[in-house]
Formats: sequence, C-alpha cells, structure tokens
Amino acid sequence: MYYSVSQGIRKDGTDYENKFNRYENCTDSAVCCTLLRIFTYLQIKIPMPGGDATSIHLGNAFCVLAALLLGGWYGGLAGAIGMGIADVMDPIYITGAPKTFILKLCIGLITGLVAHKIAKINESTDKKYIFKWSLLASIAGLAFNVIADPIVGYFYKQYILGQPQQMAEVLAKWSAAATFVNAILSTIVVVIIYNALRPALAKSGMLEVGKTKEA
Repeated sequence: MYYSVSQGIRKDGTDYENKFNRYENCTDSAVCCTLLRIFTYLQIKIPMPGGDATSIHLGNAFCVLAALLLGGWYGGLAGAIGMGIADVMDPIYITGAPKTFILKLCIGLITGLVAHKIAKINESTDKKYIFKWSLLASIAGLAFNVIADPIVGYFYKQYILGQPQQMAEVLAKWSAAATFVNAILSTIVVVIIYNALRPALAKSGMLEVGKTKEA
C-alpha cells in the first residue's frame, strides 16, 4: 500500500477491484439486455386503432429482476437498452422507443432504490426478509410503471407523435389495463425466480452477498 505524492490517492488494489466490479456489472448488464430482448418478443399483441398496439408480456419482469440482481442503475440500464432495442426492431413500437427507454430505466432505478438502498437485501441472509423486500421492491417498480406508462404514453403520442386527443385517450386506457395485467404477472414471476436463483448464485459466487449494490 502506498500513496501517490502527485495525486494524493491511495493505491492498494482498491481502484483495480472497483474497476473490475464495474466491468463485471457492465458484462452482466449486457447479458440481461440480451435476455430482455428475447423475452420481449414473447408477447401477446393487442391491435389498436391507427395501426398501434399494446401487449401482454414479461419484459418488465426481467427489467425488475435485473435491478434486484445488479442494482438499480445497471439493471435499469439493461432493461432500458434491451426493451428499447426490441421496440426499434418492431415497426409497430419503433416510434415509442424513447418513451420505453426512459420508463424502463426508471423501473430499474426505483426497484434498486427500494431493494438495495432502503432494504439492503444483499447484506441479508434471512430468507423471509429477502422475500418480503424483493416483493415490495418489485411492486414499487411495477406500480410506478402502471401509473407512468399510460400517462406518459398519452402525452407522448398526442404532443410528440401528433395523434388526435381522442385516439390518445383510447390508447392510454388500453395501455393502463394491459400494464396492470403485466405488473401482476411480472411481480409473481420476479419474486419466484429471484428467490429461487439467489441461493444458487450466491453459492457460486456470481452474486455478492454481504455487499451493497448501487441503487
């Protein structure tokens, strides 16, 4: 261990470890991003007036799962990029890609805030505690989306895409219904998968238990 005279920075391997952890998180985020793109295609599309559509899917579930595993920032970014790319590659959803990116990033950040900053689930080994807070964090992130998605979608489609107000209202109502169903299904899937995977990931060293993730 030594100190740099010119910079006054401690050099004991900590910087290297932090850089390695950031690289590892980025790699994990890329993997989650790819998985999100795959699972986003597994959906039930509901055609809407004007060539638009809404859908029942589990993309949000894996956005929340990524936030629980990687932290809010990396998990949210993985969700935002993965689902944003999926929108870009779909001619029906391509115009909504910017909205998708922002909302999915927010889902991850909110989930990460509750799970890792408030509850600090990575510092606990209590299964009941982890189950409770993984559930609450999932509900927080997905509840935000249930409220924000139709509202943001309404203004986005009316003022950015120039859709008539009446059509934007109809799409917002259908979007709210589909988003609510997605949230219920996603919460169930996330809690089951996360609590099933967590012990195995911790045992294999792929999940660091006892350290705080970034929100």
